[in-house]
Amino acid sequence: MLGSLNILVLSNNNLTGSIPTTLGNLSTLQYLFLYGNQLSGAIPLEIGGMRSLTMLQLLGNNLIGPIPLSIGNLTNLFDLHLFENMLSGPIPSSIGKLINLKSLSLFRNEMSGFCHGPINWDRDRAATRMNNLTSLTSLQLGDNNFVGQLPPEICGNQALVNFSAANNHFTGPIPRSLKNCSSLYRVRLQNNSLKGDITNALGVYPSLNYLELSNNELYDELPPTLGQCRNLMSFSISNNKIFGAIPYQLGNMTQLQRLDLSSNDIIREIPKDLGKLKLLLEFSLDYNLLVGHIPQELGALSNLEILNIAGNNLSGSIPTQLGGEIPRQLGLLHRLEILNLSHNQLSGSIMSTFQYMISLTSIDISFNELKGSLPNIPAFRNATIGVLRGNKGLSRNKKLLLVLIPALGCLLSLLLVVGASSIGCRRIRKTEVTSANGSNENPWAIWSFDGRMVYESIIEATEDFDAKYCIGVGGQGSVYKAQLQTGETVAVKKFKEVVDIEVGNRKAFEREIHALTEARHRNIIKLYGFCSKRMATFDWNRRVNVVKGVAYALSYMHHECSPPIIHRDVSSKNILLDEEYEAHISDFGMAKVLKPYSSNWTSFAGTFGYAAPELAYTMEVNEKCDVYSFGVVALEVIMGSHPGDLISSLASSSSSPLNNSTTSWPLKEVLDQRIPYPKGNVLGEVALVTKTAFSSLNPKPEHRPTMQQVSRAISTYRKMIIHEILIF
Repeated sequence: MLGSLNILVLSNNNLTGSIPTTLGNLSTLQYLFLYGNQLSGAIPLEIGGMRSLTMLQLLGNNLIGPIPLSIGNLTNLFDLHLFENMLSGPIPSSIGKLINLKSLSLFRNEMSGFCHGPINWDRDRAATRMNNLTSLTSLQLGDNNFVGQLPPEICGNQALVNFSAANNHFTGPIPRSLKNCSSLYRVRLQNNSLKGDITNALGVYPSLNYLELSNNELYDELPPTLGQCRNLMSFSISNNKIFGAIPYQLGNMTQLQRLDLSSNDIIREIPKDLGKLKLLLEFSLDYNLLVGHIPQELGALSNLEILNIAGNNLSGSIPTQLGGEIPRQLGLLHRLEILNLSHNQLSGSIMSTFQYMISLTSIDISFNELKGSLPNIPAFRNATIGVLRGNKGLSRNKKLLLVLIPALGCLLSLLLVVGASSIGCRRIRKTEVTSANGSNENPWAIWSFDGRMVYESIIEATEDFDAKYCIGVGGQGSVYKAQLQTGETVAVKKFKEVVDIEVGNRKAFEREIHALTEARHRNIIKLYGFCSKRMATFDWNRRVNVVKGVAYALSYMHHECSPPIIHRDVSSKNILLDEEYEAHISDFGMAKVLKPYSSNWTSFAGTFGYAAPELAYTMEVNEKCDVYSFGVVALEVIMGSHPGDLISSLASSSSSPLNNSTTSWPLKEVLDQRIPYPKGNVLGEVALVTKTAFSSLNPKPEHRPTMQQVSRAISTYRKMIIHEILIF
């Protein structure tokens, strides 16, 4: 009945169940669109019977299992889209038969390897079969578990336009055919283990718009021929092993909007020619070996929003265009939002002309040799101690008041009710009357109660409400037994209070306290006093700030100390906060210095619930153990409680890497429900921190980011478009 059907479109219909095997009987079908449904099960072998098929789109379903070998029968196919499913296994060798294929999209699956077929099939031969796809214009392999080398002749016919293999485990060099692939428009190979000489791997690409090579192991100097890619808008090669100087020819890429060369071994000075990149929005050179002065020509980058040159050996004063004495030149950077000059050797005064940077929201000038008064603009008024420290001559010095960060303590107000627990308790001494006519009288205070003295005594007697003094727990709080220095034994009830408690509820509580002050009966507990204190709300800005501080500290320990220092016990109990909610890592009793060329094995140390899972079967200590603990702490700050249940459920729900399995968790379910949901730019920043936390919890240490990558990602954050937050 449907034997002559040419087109079948059933997309976006919430269809469930498996793909019918009888579809294989539609031998004349040319277009099959089943995308955007909830189809499950495997792709049936019978699909190979649709020999007239030219477009097959099964994307956006819940399909599992391998791609069947019979896919090779569809020799007329030119469009194969299977992305955003849960397909596994390797790419079948029969894929090489699809010589008319123009677009192959397999990204966001759980696929691995390349070879398929007989057990003795050679992997290199399988990859070679991929080279037969000479008509390919788009190849999308990203976000899988592929291993091995990329097909060397993938662009042998000079037709490839879009190529992505990001977020896999590819090794070996960049395919040699890409050097002369002048048709390329967009290339994404980041987050692999690609190795090789970058100088001889890249060519001239007149149409190239986007090139992302970050987080690999590429080395050698950047080729000057990159300057001939005149249409390139985004180039990132951060966290590789690039050395040598920055070619001045990069200044010829006049369409460039994003340039990220951070976390390499680049030397010498910043070329003045980079000042010609007038469309540049983001510029990152942080954590290299750059020397010399910041070129004044950077002041011509009038569209710049992010500038990060932290962690180099730059010296001299900040150029006038970046904070000097000439306001009109400073005005050229009126769009700058994030400026990070930290960890250099910059000297001189912080000039008042920073006040003309009206868009500046984030500043970090820590660990330089700067001096002078801080400008009176929001970026400096809201700056924490952490982004100013390490400069001897700055006028803003704030006293550190360290307080422990409990998992929930910063979110709770304390309501303390003190009652007699034994007959014959002596009355607490009277306080001095502050006003003869009672004009300053607190209607809820008791005149025989010295709140400050008793409160401090209670804290001391209960060792800050240690559980061993708890004698009862109820729905509203807990009761503690406290023996004061005066000899009295009292019961202390500590009430929990939700963050958004209504004013009426608070007034009702105060009325009860007032009623107890009027009651006088031997069988009614005697009220000696109360304390009602609302602590500062641990809002999203403060929480993000805490995570930032921990990330910066660990990045310094791992990447700027020589030899590196591993803390081994990063947990919430070892994070201290100052009065500005700046995080400080403490308790280095278990820390270990990594000595090169020697064994770094040791006995277990750390806190259960924060320690990395690999420590259950190995005692080798490395930086990735701290990274995992950081992920736990970051989630704890975001969730408002220890994320143990979440981590356990994620680990047991999927055998795939943890950062892939998190896609099923809505962001709203992860965030602390007791404070308002973040909005606008804050939402983007919270989402970034949460995503970073999850990636740090990857069960495979080699797949976790370094703390340098984490701190860089957080410090260079800029506005996110909310509908692009796809991490959950």
